[in-house]
Amino acid sequence: MVLARFFSIILLASIIWSFVQLVSGQWHSLAFLLNGKQGQSLVVDLWERHQVSDSLMTQLQAAGAQGLVKGDTVLRLTESGLVEVSRGHQPADGLFPTCRYAVVDLWLPLLGYLMFFCGLMQLLTDSRATEQISRWLTPFFTHIFPDLPSGHPAYGFMTMNFAANLLGLDNAATPFGLKAMQSMQETNPNKDVATNSQIMFLTLHAAGLTLIPTSLISYRAALNAANPTDIMLPLITTSFIGTVAALVLVGLRQRINLLRPIVVLVIGSMAALIAGILFFITRLSLASKITFTTNLSNGLLLLIILLIVAYAVWKEKVFRDQSTNIFDSFIAGAREGFQTGLRILPYMVALLAAISLFRNSGLMELLISGLSKVLQRWGVQEGIIEALPVALMRPFSAGGSRAFMLDAMKTYGPDSFAGILSTLFQGAAETTFYVVALYYGAVNVKNTRYTIGAMLLVDLITVLTAIAVATLYFTW
Repeated sequence: MVLARFFSIILLASIIWSFVQLVSGQWHSLAFLLNGKQGQSLVVDLWERHQVSDSLMTQLQAAGAQGLVKGDTVLRLTESGLVEVSRGHQPADGLFPTCRYAVVDLWLPLLGYLMFFCGLMQLLTDSRATEQISRWLTPFFTHIFPDLPSGHPAYGFMTMNFAANLLGLDNAATPFGLKAMQSMQETNPNKDVATNSQIMFLTLHAAGLTLIPTSLISYRAALNAANPTDIMLPLITTSFIGTVAALVLVGLRQRINLLRPIVVLVIGSMAALIAGILFFITRLSLASKITFTTNLSNGLLLLIILLIVAYAVWKEKVFRDQSTNIFDSFIAGAREGFQTGLRILPYMVALLAAISLFRNSGLMELLISGLSKVLQRWGVQEGIIEALPVALMRPFSAGGSRAFMLDAMKTYGPDSFAGILSTLFQGAAETTFYVVALYYGAVNVKNTRYTIGAMLLVDLITVLTAIAVATLYFTW
């Protein structure tokens, strides 16, 4: 229900505001909303030949397709002899390019990941490895997911999802997470309504506990940061606090006792492990840090694949008893991954299209500008305000928030407070609305209950934590 209202409000408000901009003369055309590309110059006017002086026309002819730059305005002579006046740049791709991007650049690669990893997960299931993993995890997970039966297969899939997120392997995390949601849906008595376990899992998943932020380190290195890996400790600290906050908030809402010894022991052990790895990494040189973190994340993923296949080969007799073999089992899982991909595609297109209109209509910029002015009056630090667009965009669009992050690092410098804080905002949270649409869409859940509210509250806690951590690490 919340997602449906969000979708409707975003679409209606964006389209109505766009017509207001056109009628009031602020815009020259609506074409960019449908066909424009991100970063493309926005046409604000067209001049006839008689409106242009001979000297200016000569300059325009000499400038060619590149156009003539005058302050923040670009003048360009079109093939029809008109002078195109452009000012500013388009915030996001238009509606049609966004729909194409959702299918070609986002869904098709995701479909490949889904098919491969769902094939691996079918090997886990048919070899009965998930039963073993679930049995080992039961003492802990039964306290976090009390509504799931002891030894539920979802325990194994959730563990793989958390592990992939921890290593910064988003492409691998998504198939494991979708499989976990499907597994929990099998024991859902009301198929249209999200269960407590699904809400807990999705909120923990969206909290984004990260150990190896490989992509963020790469962005900082590409922009010549003095020490690209110096965001690791702050990011891990921020995401760990966000994850604990998610656990506590949803635990309180579901009346789960989280002070049981096994829960405290696991969380404490995880904190100790993270601290140990960080201690080791901080003693390495810059080149060694980048090499170690890259090899750790990718190496562990390859090790997981190796263990799954090796275990399947070891238990080959189990496959024969089920009248199948390892390859046929993998193909069956890949086929299921393909079906899952087909189910989630409409949700991806719908949400990304709405966000495209929201950004290009100017409402997103208006919201950020208004909030920035309020915060300035409250005396909020300038670096925080400069990084704020990333935090505001992050729940809606990973690509949009990434663009804001890169812009902040380019504008203020990768080692500036705004540049560092924008990186923490990007790395320590998830795209809330996209995740809800994707995961619940895969299992056809219509009523998400309080999922979005809980996830947005965790996002807020993560933002406040990132500000505190960045201040502690980089300004004191």
